[in-house]
Amino acid sequence: RHCTDVICCVIFIVVILGYIALGVVAWVHGDPRKVIYPTDSYGQFCGQKETLNENKTILFYFNILKCASPVVLINLQCPTTQLCVSKCPDRFATYIDVQASYRYRPEQWNYFRQFCKPGFNNPRKSVAQVLRDEDCPSMIIPSRPFLKRCFPDFSTKNGVLTVANQTTFKDGRGKTRNVTDLREAANGINNVLDARSVGMKIFEDYAISWYWILIGLFIAMMLSLLFLVLLRFTAGVLFWIFIFGVIGIIGYGIWHCYWEFDHLKGIPGSDLTVYDIGFQTDFKVYLQLRQTWLAFMIILCGVEVIIILMLIFLRNRIRIAIALLKEGSRAIGYIMSTLFYPIVTFILIAICISYWAVTAVFLATSGEPVYKVMANQTLCKYANLTCDPETFNTTNVTKLCPGAQCTFAFYGGESLYHKYIFIFQLANAFVFLWLVNFAIALGQCTLAGAFASYYWAYRKPADIPLWPLFSSFGRAIRYHTGSLAFGALILAIVQLIRVILEYLDHKLKGTQNSFTRFLLCCLKCCFWCLEKFLKFINRNAYIMIAIYGKNFCTSAREAFFLLMRNVVRVAVLDKVTDFLLFLGKILVAGGVGVLAFFFFTQRIPVFAQEVPALNYYWVPLLTVIIGSYLVAHGFFSVYAMCVDTLFLCFCEDLERNDGSTAKPYFMSASLHRILGKKKLSPKKA
Repeated sequence: RHCTDVICCVIFIVVILGYIALGVVAWVHGDPRKVIYPTDSYGQFCGQKETLNENKTILFYFNILKCASPVVLINLQCPTTQLCVSKCPDRFATYIDVQASYRYRPEQWNYFRQFCKPGFNNPRKSVAQVLRDEDCPSMIIPSRPFLKRCFPDFSTKNGVLTVANQTTFKDGRGKTRNVTDLREAANGINNVLDARSVGMKIFEDYAISWYWILIGLFIAMMLSLLFLVLLRFTAGVLFWIFIFGVIGIIGYGIWHCYWEFDHLKGIPGSDLTVYDIGFQTDFKVYLQLRQTWLAFMIILCGVEVIIILMLIFLRNRIRIAIALLKEGSRAIGYIMSTLFYPIVTFILIAICISYWAVTAVFLATSGEPVYKVMANQTLCKYANLTCDPETFNTTNVTKLCPGAQCTFAFYGGESLYHKYIFIFQLANAFVFLWLVNFAIALGQCTLAGAFASYYWAYRKPADIPLWPLFSSFGRAIRYHTGSLAFGALILAIVQLIRVILEYLDHKLKGTQNSFTRFLLCCLKCCFWCLEKFLKFINRNAYIMIAIYGKNFCTSAREAFFLLMRNVVRVAVLDKVTDFLLFLGKILVAGGVGVLAFFFFTQRIPVFAQEVPALNYYWVPLLTVIIGSYLVAHGFFSVYAMCVDTLFLCFCEDLERNDGSTAKPYFMSASLHRILGKKKLSPKKA
């Protein structure tokens, strides 16, 4: 063994160090509080500890009517003053009414002024000046917090939209308005609030049923192990039962088509052709024609003949595929630790996802506060221009545009770092894809090395090396990091191009240019096929790397030509393996799902008292079913890698050895019997 693809290994290490540096720079400049906390018009965070707003966790909008929809409120800046408050308003009130009654009802003013600018306590100031300077909101309406923002407390009463059981309100400017003026905001907000209520119930269900969900997943793990063990004895039986079942069903279909064809004989109109009646929206019309059933019968006969001929001519290759499946089950039985290696891959991928997500958040929040002029007058030429809140009052903007304010708009910047934020985000995504593909490649190469050590052991299991999985992992890291990084790099480039194409397709979805949409569709299809092909090549290249220790390009080339020389065997093995593993996943997920359904619906008398009280029984049920499928997929992915590795070793064994004493076969006796070769050379003691 020697180090392979050293240059790529060095580049990979340098990129990882650069990725760490990018994360550090993003951490220095970024501020995730911009995502966690809402920001008021002065660029201050609501609810941030050790600040004046520590106890003011909710954002309040002076005039929510200026905001088009909740999406605008959450993602963009609404063109009205925004303040941090400790709680949302719980009553209707207008500044005009409060000012008129503050002398004999001061408690109303004390309540209202908590929604005014901090420090404002001048109820004698004229209403026009207060509204112009936006010292206080013109009105407050009953609201409730959502996403740390005050939204009107909408409800429906007898099919009528209301706020606190009222259909009208005063806008504080001398007009009485209907609640339907807020309908655009209400429609979106009610759906979100309903979703929030459902979300809370789902969370409660998880909180009281997690123990039983874990038990269900443990049962799925045991069933997956049992299925893999039983494949050694039942792989052939399951496959042939399915094949003969398909032949029988098609045979019944042929008989039924003939019966319908004969039954329609002599019935008026049944001898018409499809061409005579033309196109009909009711499909039953065609079923009244003898020609239809004759066509069905011919098609089914053709399919039946093809299947039977394939079984006749490919019977030996099917037997080899089944023998390899049984051999794979035997190999896993000797190296049980391989079944738990997917946990390592999962941890590595989870680390990559976490680092990418944190870096992306810090990059997205790396900007400095940007302030813009907000003016009530639509003709103000300074409106939406950037400004400095510290020097704004010394400029002549307030004179030319009375009531104009310098308020926080968004986070951004004009420095070199801020100009290349998008490039950094792109680099973050690319390195993330590279690292994820490397983690997958490392797992495939490690498992391939362990199973190859089983196949090339002349006396099984005596000659299997000690700790084959750990030895294979050490070889992959020590000698072949560069080769694995090279294969992962190629795949990451193609995946990044696919991501860009999906982004362009999303942006151009509304365009009327048919040629552009067609071109994008073709490119997406081509790169999807290319990615699938590269995954196939990479997988087999990693197996050859694990066996012979050559570089990536050489291993990929040798694996490709070896597979092409055995292309029929590859196709048969792939389909037989896919079918049996898919059947296993369905059996595991379906079996555990049925058991979970009877349990959570209290249909098992023994455990009826143990079932937790749930809002939605389908929450833990779906979690158990999906989780069981993923658990089975994790175990069966190891099995699929085992079968692929044994197949390549089997093909190499056939090409390099002839069964003589000098070049004995390493395959098992069952595979040797199927091939019909001369007897295996006597194994040395």
